[in-house]
Amino acid sequence: MKKMYQIKHQQNHLISKLFASVVFLLLFLIQASPVSARENSVYGIHLMNTGELDKAVELLNPTPNDEWNYVTVPLTLDDLKKEDEWKNFFAKAKEKKVIPIVRLMTRFDNGAWQVPSKKNVVDLFTFLDRFDWPTDQRYVIVFNEVNHAKEWGGKIDPQSYTDALSFTADWAHSEAKNYKVLPAAMDLAAPNGSSTKEAFSYLNEMLAYNPQIFDKVDYWNSHSYPNPAFSSSPTKTGQNSMRGFTHELAFLKTKTNKDFQTFVTETGWEENASTRRWLSSYYQYTSDNIWSDERVIAVTPFVLQGDPGPFSGFSFLDKEGKPTNQYRAYQSVIKQSLDKILAAKQ
Repeated sequence: MKKMYQIKHQQNHLISKLFASVVFLLLFLIQASPVSARENSVYGIHLMNTGELDKAVELLNPTPNDEWNYVTVPLTLDDLKKEDEWKNFFAKAKEKKVIPIVRLMTRFDNGAWQVPSKKNVVDLFTFLDRFDWPTDQRYVIVFNEVNHAKEWGGKIDPQSYTDALSFTADWAHSEAKNYKVLPAAMDLAAPNGSSTKEAFSYLNEMLAYNPQIFDKVDYWNSHSYPNPAFSSSPTKTGQNSMRGFTHELAFLKTKTNKDFQTFVTETGWEENASTRRWLSSYYQYTSDNIWSDERVIAVTPFVLQGDPGPFSGFSFLDKEGKPTNQYRAYQSVIKQSLDKILAAKQ
């Protein structure tokens, strides 16, 4: 009797797995849209520091080519003491044809990233002015996920961030260095509460305080993650999905009548029991049907080297520096996209 039960249980388990596979395939076919060949690669990766550039190039250039790629990299106030490291980073980025997207940061203290002073902003740009950037356009993100209190001095303060964004954008554009300003990305899955504010509530408060604030930014910046739990199918379409940026761009069109292009500077799945066997098909679907949106300039999934640490499930390299399933799945779609681009240019 026990053996019969085990056999029946195994059969039910196999049927459940088959059903899940069929459902995903049907959703894939129903929601798939035509793939258009991009003239240039949109692919990049998010770094934790400048020393990871060589490993990033190995991921982004699976075959020798002359295409440009992107990296998002944070610049903190503590980095202002590391001029040689950053000089080498920019020189190598130019040599390897990598376009930096630099996220301005302050200093983590008392459980939160500190609110920047005007002097902090000026010091960060004075530092960036010293380097020979790889391209004419210099992309700079004005801080990070400020609808989290821990990202803005321990408080939710859209008005204060609006003032900081306004000053930073004005300063950047006055530098005559062709800086291109991106706002802090929102956490699109955050609820309203004491430590977070829902993204569009936050953006509406910014606009209520300064209706022209988004006239000062050059491109949009999005963190479009497959929530909940960084584990959902890419076929989902809500604001907390891989298509989150489309909701933001629609909001901006309604509020400002402007058609923004966007950088997706954080995205990707956490590798776990729910996602592991789907990663290849998830990245393939997203590459073909979401990141192919012509409004997307660059995509830099989070994160190249997050292991060891709290981001190990997102990491493209394990603690020994070896490729993870994330790495292999993402590099596969990079290679396919690159082959199409190179074929179109022949």
